[in-house]
Amino acid sequence: MAEAPLPPDLKSATDQQVVTQARKGSETAYRELVRRYERPVFSLVFRMVRNRELAEDLAQETFIKVLNALDSYRPEFKFSSWVFKIANNAAIDHLRRRELDTLSIEGSPHAETPQMIEATALQLGERGETALEAVENKELGGEIERAIAKLRPEYRSCILLRHVEGRAYEEIADILNLPLGTVKTYIHRARNELRITLAHLKP
Repeated sequence: MAEAPLPPDLKSATDQQVVTQARKGSETAYRELVRRYERPVFSLVFRMVRNRELAEDLAQETFIKVLNALDSYRPEFKFSSWVFKIANNAAIDHLRRRELDTLSIEGSPHAETPQMIEATALQLGERGETALEAVENKELGGEIERAIAKLRPEYRSCILLRHVEGRAYEEIADILNLPLGTVKTYIHRARNELRITLAHLKP
């Protein structure tokens, strides 16, 4: 039985529908997958490596790997988890090769532009906040970003996936290919390290 054709409006198609067409060689379908995930993939990788140009390269590498490995994707699993797994592996591999796990925001000559801050900033504030509260939240977000950048890569991945991407523990375990208990341990240890690093922010 033939697969249902991709809806004219790609935005209404499920990931699995788009993947099915991309596997058949549809360039439009593949571009739609990139459109859906380029920002979250870049955001995750950027927070891992803290370098704009490097994050762009790793994000591009991720999507090349996604294209080449589409036939191995199993549709019973979330496509987003599969993509994040590839992106995280690319970032971790680079950090391990180059020993960049302590790279900070200030240590990168291409760290951030106003556009990058806007694209990847932690959303701490709420609508209706005053201008002063907005500035304070931005400053707090920057402190948290710097603290996360100092975590070892494995801890950093867990914290970003849990508290920035909002992924469940079970999904993080799948993405990182780690036992559930290990994920919980890493997150617990990362939180403790962050608590110590950010202790000076307490009133």
